[in-house]
Amino acid sequence: MYTEGYLKEKLIKELDAVHVEVTDESDGCGAKFSVLIVSDKFQGKPLLARHRLVNSVLQEELKTIHAFTQKTLTVEQWKAQS
Repeated sequence: MYTEGYLKEKLIKELDAVHVEVTDESDGCGAKFSVLIVSDKFQGKPLLARHRLVNSVLQEELKTIHAFTQKTLTVEQWKAQS
């Protein structure tokens, strides 16, 4: 079972993310997560390429996570939303 903290730490480390929000939507059983990731590694990449990058980072974890939704933003996009 994976925790919000574990996923957040891994995504920050692997994607040089400046901001990560991980929400366990499965009442703590670790089966369903939604994430917001802000990283300059997404710069110039279309949405599908961004999601593939995240999925490759969490390849092992996604074998046991049943539902995973992600929002991927560049630092510029994130600042524009704030």
